[in-house]
Amino acid sequence: MTASQSKAEAPPQHFEVRPFPAPVGAEILGLDISKSINDEDFARIHRAHLDHHVLVFRNQQITPAEHIDFSRRFGPLEIHVLHQFHLKNHPEILIVSNIKENGEPIGLGDAGAYWHSDLSYKPQPSLGSLLHAQELPSEGGDTLFADQHLAWEALSADLQQRILPLQAEHSYLAKYEELRAKNPWRPKLSQAQVDQVTPAVQPVVRTHPETGRKALFVSEHFTTGIVGLPQEESDALLAELFAHSVKPEFVYRHQWAPHDLVFWDNRSLMHLAAGTPDHLRRRLNRTTIAGDTPF
Repeated sequence: MTASQSKAEAPPQHFEVRPFPAPVGAEILGLDISKSINDEDFARIHRAHLDHHVLVFRNQQITPAEHIDFSRRFGPLEIHVLHQFHLKNHPEILIVSNIKENGEPIGLGDAGAYWHSDLSYKPQPSLGSLLHAQELPSEGGDTLFADQHLAWEALSADLQQRILPLQAEHSYLAKYEELRAKNPWRPKLSQAQVDQVTPAVQPVVRTHPETGRKALFVSEHFTTGIVGLPQEESDALLAELFAHSVKPEFVYRHQWAPHDLVFWDNRSLMHLAAGTPDHLRRRLNRTTIAGDTPF
């Protein structure tokens, strides 16, 4: 029996999709990702992800290999440019952590310090990311998600028409040195790494390739300017869109529980790490699914 046959013929799992009392998001209760998931159950998970944009799979006591295997059901996986923080023997996993061992960081400790959509600085940004809790602090460490479909729909008709045809440049380096100045252990990029992250131009408003819904697609972390606008006008417009896009009425704040696996749609959302006190340990494993060209 092939792996695909075993998945297709796996017994059904009985799980619940429970929307959060929030503008976005739902939790999945009763699913065990360490077991094979049949095609019908997987289709239900996929539909829930499209409907709710961020899913929280509770109590997933899974191995890195199982994390990778489940992530691959949604598409090919990205290998993050910061190879220093790949999980040993599993380059598909980026360690997100503030922990240091022998004076050296084991992971990217300030990931998500600004609102952003993962890999928007690449010609084909990621579809989404799956972040699995390994070690959680007793306080702090929350992650916020802002629904960019709602943000687009809440704009005035005039502003919608103004920005619909616009494009913007996104750069991984936009705030990199600023973050390094605050966190000296964030690695200095080699020239080879810099060459992997040349800026990309994206639509200011993107269309979700699976649902057809429009969403704002600019972020304070990576968007550096509107193509064709004078700098002052570009800065003013982006400041207005940045402030609008993360209003509380668009945001779900996730408070992590042990073994949570959180899967968000980068085509629909931005996210932000709220921060962890320096003296408390936090570690999560992240996979990122390759996406397609925004339009």
